[in-house]
Amino acid sequence: MLFALIMVPAVIILLGVTRWQSVTVALVERLEAARRAVTPRTFERDELQGLPEPVQAYFHAVLSARQPLVAAAEIAQEGKVDLGRARTRWIPFRARQRVFVARPGWLWDARLRWLPGLGLFAHQGLLAGVGVARYKLFGLIPLVRSREDEAGARSELTRFLAEAVWYPTRLLPSQGVSWEALDDQHARATLEDDGVGVEVVFTFDDGGMVRSVRAPARERRVGGTRIETPWEMRFWEYREHGGMLIPAQYEMAWVLPQGRQVYAQGRVSEARYKFTP
Repeated sequence: MLFALIMVPAVIILLGVTRWQSVTVALVERLEAARRAVTPRTFERDELQGLPEPVQAYFHAVLSARQPLVAAAEIAQEGKVDLGRARTRWIPFRARQRVFVARPGWLWDARLRWLPGLGLFAHQGLLAGVGVARYKLFGLIPLVRSREDEAGARSELTRFLAEAVWYPTRLLPSQGVSWEALDDQHARATLEDDGVGVEVVFTFDDGGMVRSVRAPARERRVGGTRIETPWEMRFWEYREHGGMLIPAQYEMAWVLPQGRQVYAQGRVSEARYKFTP
């Protein structure tokens, strides 16, 4: 009996990890299959002419002349997320996020310590214009109804654009991002992928760094319903990675009528890049 009590959970955990890793490999292969070439090879300061002043200041602050353009990134994160419903409930996580800048795509692969002895596995991302979300206990038992549809593409493309501060060459005009001045500290960025267009507003500080990114709407799950809700990311503690300055700390929040509802806080522990050949 004791042997069974020890072995059965171990077998379940091993099976879950093995299956989840297999699914992760398949999703990354789909991500890579949609990959496109990135041009030009390097950042040239002449490209900044005509951009809003705070946007120019940002690129001058985070990029050096002749900085190679990012083609792909792998970003390790750790932090906590609020999976509570009626009340706040913070759960620690560790994650690795893979990003390909063209065609826009990303996959967040996370492990969350839901309860002692209960591990929650999560996938979220954008794969070739399809939004993906999966949360499974032990990597086997669905905890939240999985999603893999084109309806979620706009929401996940919005997050891709906001998180481009972690792969900042993707925000250059040559990479398809359009910028519109709003005032001395705000500018609107727009991006389109295969007919799906999104926009967000960047807020810059006096040093040119991005402090927040706000979107008019992203998909928020309320019960079994998806509701378009204003959304915001905040960033701080910029550090050098790959010759670029990127924020190490971040938080995500829904912007509700009663105020901001923060649901994720984390930090980047490592960032690796593949640059244009």
